[in-house]
Amino acid sequence: MATKKSSKLPRNSNARTTKASSPSTKDARNHTHKIFVLDTNVLLHDPRAIFSFEDNDVVIPIYVVEEIDTFKKDLSELGRNARQVSRYLDQLREDGSLATGVKLDRGGTLRVATTALELPEDISTDRGQDSKIMAVALELTLATRKQSSKVVFITKDTNLRIRADAVGIYTEDFEPERVVIDELYKGWQEIEVDGPQIDRFYAEGTLTLPEPYYAPNEYICLKDRDRPARTAIGRARLDSDANCSRLQPLDPYKTGVWGIRPKNREQHFALDALLDDNIKLVTLVGKAGSGKTLLAIAAGLTKVTDAAIFQRMLVSRPIFPLGRDIGYLPGDVEEKLNPWMQPIFDNVEFLMGLTAKEKKRGRSHKELIDLGIVQIEPLTYIRGRSIPQQYMIVDEAQNLTPHEVKTIISRAGEGTKIVLTGDPYQIDNPYVDQTNNGLIHVVNRFRNEKIAAHVVLAKGERSELAEIAANLL
Repeated sequence: MATKKSSKLPRNSNARTTKASSPSTKDARNHTHKIFVLDTNVLLHDPRAIFSFEDNDVVIPIYVVEEIDTFKKDLSELGRNARQVSRYLDQLREDGSLATGVKLDRGGTLRVATTALELPEDISTDRGQDSKIMAVALELTLATRKQSSKVVFITKDTNLRIRADAVGIYTEDFEPERVVIDELYKGWQEIEVDGPQIDRFYAEGTLTLPEPYYAPNEYICLKDRDRPARTAIGRARLDSDANCSRLQPLDPYKTGVWGIRPKNREQHFALDALLDDNIKLVTLVGKAGSGKTLLAIAAGLTKVTDAAIFQRMLVSRPIFPLGRDIGYLPGDVEEKLNPWMQPIFDNVEFLMGLTAKEKKRGRSHKELIDLGIVQIEPLTYIRGRSIPQQYMIVDEAQNLTPHEVKTIISRAGEGTKIVLTGDPYQIDNPYVDQTNNGLIHVVNRFRNEKIAAHVVLAKGERSELAEIAANLL
């Protein structure tokens, strides 16, 4: 049975771990054994969470299984995750009793638990199975109080963590690869140099950088140490023969790209990445009005119409939530998507340079759709597809889960380029936050890949009002 299990279940060595699964220094010295009790929302967020707690024990209350069962028929991402959890548990059941515990690859066990313990009336509620799930965690906490084990209740429900703490249950959020948003890799950095080095960079078209290694496709802004207003920008390239990194200059884009030119250095970095055919994945993070979506669309139209590198530009944004069926809106697929895609249409029509009179005469973004240059695609139906030779833009990618963004990127066929744009401070999906959404997950995972580039756009360029609102509100 062990061989059969390893062929079905994800290898534990590849599973992501939570903040809670990494013991503190004190715990490491004492080799504290932990028992993790998982809430329903953790498994719906990531079915692989079952295998993410190293050599510790995992307990799933039977009431979680009952809640999971109510999602199994959903056609959404939650439904798919619920079905995957059920498959994992059924496969583990073949290796032993879930009531007494099934051995996991890393040495811990997983079991499904029940309880007859009742919570105090002022803590208990009639909302779902929350109180019963908490009761399982509380009973384990009381039973192990005099032992060396530590019980940790893992839930993504903020209010449930507060209630659990009130009755003495130690609780934590499920935080796979959590990164402090202010410490996010920007994709570029400033370096102070002497003035003659900037002169040499302009004269020779290259410059050896002071440190031997920079992330692939990392952008550099050289700043004159004596005259800070004097700068030069480029992209770092590894020179393996000389065992160093060299700075290469960027195209100034004097003629513009579909009528637009970069207004600041970050936009210049982004446009360079968007137009480089060797870069297959670009992530752009920035606040409202920073130009990330407009730049992506302009670059895509250039590559499809002027350079004919791609067959078409495929554009989408999450219909919140991603797996939600769009059938509740009237009309065909295009008509149903119109309310969600209007920001994209606005950008396309801006790039087309349509005047008010032309719009009144009926000219619009539909011209490009009718010509096959632009295609609008609901992410709901992307699973299982192969998408070759297309310039694919996914806007508002911060609303995707890591699993959803993996599904999208893994659809890329030969010759396809994918651009993910978003603002991690504007998230509508209750199952992700600023630090564990799909967009940030991709930034962290692809940082050291040569086929990927990332740029954080810090300055808003939409209008003075929009810039002030983005900073103050």
